[in-house]
Amino acid sequence: MPDTAVTTGIPAPTLQVIGAGFGRTGTLSMRDALVRLGFGPCDHMAENFRHPERFTLWEEALRCKDAGEPIDWRPLLDGFRAIMDFPGAYFWRELIAAHPDAKVILTIRDPERWYDSAQATIFSVPQEQMSGVAQELDRTRIFGDRLDDRAHCQAVFTRHNQVVQETVPPERLLVFDVKEGWEPLCAFLDVLVPQDEPFPRVNEAAAFQNEEKRERRERAKRSLNA
Repeated sequence: MPDTAVTTGIPAPTLQVIGAGFGRTGTLSMRDALVRLGFGPCDHMAENFRHPERFTLWEEALRCKDAGEPIDWRPLLDGFRAIMDFPGAYFWRELIAAHPDAKVILTIRDPERWYDSAQATIFSVPQEQMSGVAQELDRTRIFGDRLDDRAHCQAVFTRHNQVVQETVPPERLLVFDVKEGWEPLCAFLDVLVPQDEPFPRVNEAAAFQNEEKRERRERAKRSLNA
């Protein structure tokens, strides 16, 4: 779990919405919804897969966190109006401390369904196919290399959601299940509800698998051109 001691960093001036929910809680649907509402671009793990050079910046953010040094969020997030999913969700404390005016969205899901989805996707990726920082966060720091332990992972997931709700002031936080649709999200962000437009419903498992295949192809191309 994230450390309780936080060093306030240097904010990215454009960031307005911070996602504190774990991956596999509808974060791709949330990304599309935020972009539709005018809070784009929105950072997401998918953005980092498409631009793997960003992982070096996340590694620097992790180094600063471990050293108790302020994180400069500008190289990673300047130009982004929102962030969802990992790696950002691991840094939720640092992000909300550096961006005191940003609103926070905690995406939630039934723990049983969340674990089944995670086990079928992010937990099943071979270690050699993951970036160093993604492997360090998802496997080791957050879940203690116990991805096959359902009870442990669900306990980590539940505890994370509880700590976020205990930490973030209620007026700044929306606890949100994507099945709730536009109304609570738009009310929280103080924007109009899109008319005659369904809330985005992204098949995250299929999207993840497509992104993984694309990344493998790109990695193969880089190896051939090296």
